[in-house]
Amino acid sequence: MASRLIIRQREYHDSVRLMRVSEALRHEEGVTEAIAMMATANNRKILATSGLLTPEASTANPDDLIIAIVAETDAQAEHALGTAEQLLAQKPQSAQGALQPRSLDAAVAMQPQANLACISVPGAYAFREAKRALELGLNVFLFSDNVSLEHERSLKELAAAKNRLLMGPDCGTAIINGVGIGFANAVARGRVGIVAASGTGTQEISSLLDWLGLGVSQAIGTGGRDLKQDIGGLCMLQGLDLLAQDDGTDVIVVTSKPPSPEVADKVLAACAAIAKPVIVNFIGQDSTDEHGALKRTRTLAETAQAAAQALGVSVPLPALSTVEQEDFLQTSLSKRTPQQRYLRGLYAGGTLCYEALFLLHDVVGDVYSNLHHNAYALPDPFSSREHTVIDLGDDAYTESRAHPMIDPLLRNQRILKEAQDPQVALLLIDLVLGYGAHENPAALLAETVTQARAIAAAQGRHLPVIVTICGTRADPQNYALQAATLRAADILVARNNAEAVTLAGRYLRMLHD
Repeated sequence: MASRLIIRQREYHDSVRLMRVSEALRHEEGVTEAIAMMATANNRKILATSGLLTPEASTANPDDLIIAIVAETDAQAEHALGTAEQLLAQKPQSAQGALQPRSLDAAVAMQPQANLACISVPGAYAFREAKRALELGLNVFLFSDNVSLEHERSLKELAAAKNRLLMGPDCGTAIINGVGIGFANAVARGRVGIVAASGTGTQEISSLLDWLGLGVSQAIGTGGRDLKQDIGGLCMLQGLDLLAQDDGTDVIVVTSKPPSPEVADKVLAACAAIAKPVIVNFIGQDSTDEHGALKRTRTLAETAQAAAQALGVSVPLPALSTVEQEDFLQTSLSKRTPQQRYLRGLYAGGTLCYEALFLLHDVVGDVYSNLHHNAYALPDPFSSREHTVIDLGDDAYTESRAHPMIDPLLRNQRILKEAQDPQVALLLIDLVLGYGAHENPAALLAETVTQARAIAAAQGRHLPVIVTICGTRADPQNYALQAATLRAADILVARNNAEAVTLAGRYLRMLHD
């Protein structure tokens, strides 16, 4: 094998563009690996994991571009580098033949009727752009992460003063008047309104509602930190007020990653004051109580089901059959080695990851994770220990990189690494479809799992895999095709995250019985 690595100093490219260049290079003849990325600290760790980090690359600056190639021959590696040069020299397609405003002020001048700005710039610049958008009278969907809590609070206070919404920062999903923003699924319009400090929580609930034949009126994202004490639920309280007044919304759903107790109480009080049915799912709070029109649920799937029941719909959610579950459990158990005893959950969706941690705690107790801030906080986010469930969409992994729902490279590398550990008994993975996500994620995942199983098989081990797909029949990736691709690779496909985690928990119990 031949490897090449070049560093182009002070040459910045957008992470999504670099992802697409990397994917194109992997299809070049003889190329087995290709990575184009900015030389941030985390990206250098990714190169190290791939065995491609050179002494020169280890001291590169964050604004330097690194292109690394592994190919079967020297000539093929050199040709791939030449292709990379050509691809990076091309103008982005969106810039060809179109007038591109260079500032928010110019964009508003071109479209004075616009009332919503979508901002996705590096975190260092996000505050300035979002503040200017609010000053121009726009609502803001702020996709950018790595924004300080102080700046988030300042932006949300400014938004409230101007009677505008500041959705974010790190807001992954919204559906406004039927239009998906960020990562969103193709769901029907309907009578359920969602306000969520959770991107994949919104996606999971809205997708399951679609499977139940229902739809979404509005889905207002708040950003994952809105229910922290520092922020005080400012955006969520605004969203609740808007949905309470919305004639197109009959049932309101609230979901969040684990909230601050004080802010959770404030949000619950606001929910109880709304005349419409309100379904609340705070991940990690094991409550299913009801108080008048307010109902609390334990899982995202239960939340969708409860919203349906509030509308008088009693159709059950799609689910794996008992035969499918038992066959998976017995086959996996019969092929395991005595060393295999730990689960590794590799999630692209942060809320789905939190839900997995919460549900697995009932079975195995505490699980190591990069989401914990206790004794089970993962010391090195790039290495697992014992039972581990990680959110690969966390800021630590996405700085100067596309989110794993867009670029699965980092997770695919992690799958191959986990396959080398003789103690791994099961992989638990989410696959999120919809607008903004990778156009064919199942194909890449199936290919990676096949490689991982070859690694395990060479050491005499079987590697069972459960994947939960978050998506709808109308998503651009074609749900049926994605599921079929995974099943063809002997991967069990669950219909929702709670089902997948519950089945994984059953398997872990069987390992210790």
